[in-house]
Amino acid sequence: MKIVLDTHAHTIVSGHAYNTIREMAQMAKEKGLEAFALTEHAPQMPGTCHEFYFQNLHIVPREMYGVRLFMGVELNIMNEKGEVDLPESTLCQMDIAIASIHGPCYKGERTEEAITAAYLAAMENPLIHIIGHPDDGRYPVDYEQLAKKAKETGTILEVNNGSLRPGGFRVDTRKNDLKMLEYCKKYEVPVTMGSDAHMDVDLADYSYALPVIEESHFPEELIVNTSAELLESCIRYKRNMWKQKKVNC
Repeated sequence: MKIVLDTHAHTIVSGHAYNTIREMAQMAKEKGLEAFALTEHAPQMPGTCHEFYFQNLHIVPREMYGVRLFMGVELNIMNEKGEVDLPESTLCQMDIAIASIHGPCYKGERTEEAITAAYLAAMENPLIHIIGHPDDGRYPVDYEQLAKKAKETGTILEVNNGSLRPGGFRVDTRKNDLKMLEYCKKYEVPVTMGSDAHMDVDLADYSYALPVIEESHFPEELIVNTSAELLESCIRYKRNMWKQKKVNC
């Protein structure tokens, strides 16, 4: 499998990562990537950057060292309504947006019904492209509903390499990823392997995600990391939803 991009990475501005934009771009070049996404933690994550950072991303070059950059955000899903921590006006400026549940930020109930509702509502947002690490057993989810809504809304589901790292703090991630992938196969939902790199050496490192993908016999044509065109088509699908929902971007 030829990997050409990474959809989930962080720099020092996220508060608990260790490299600059330029250092991440240099590493992407060294690893032979065509593109990668920098998705900094949104403002409700302790220690991360202010909303002003995201509003100013238009000044960042979208290519460095011959590698394409998608400048974006990893939003925090705040509650069962799928509300996130950047306004629509700022999200409109993002090349890409992930929405994830993080313990310090999520204020809703943690039942399967509530967590599933939070993800489904977030996927209805036409400015959200990827659901990040929906694998943590501490936040139980109905994976069939997740996959069906992802298909309906053109949302990508993520297999997060960091979640699968031995000694990680998320629970039952491998079992949950395998379950999710079975439903993604059934409903032909695109998935992405996100490195969730907080250090340049981890960019496009899928040491733990790729074996899970292979074990599930997941079709390569639905793996976003193999095709910038597939990622772009998913983003275009969401942009068409902007018009349908009269989002003023």
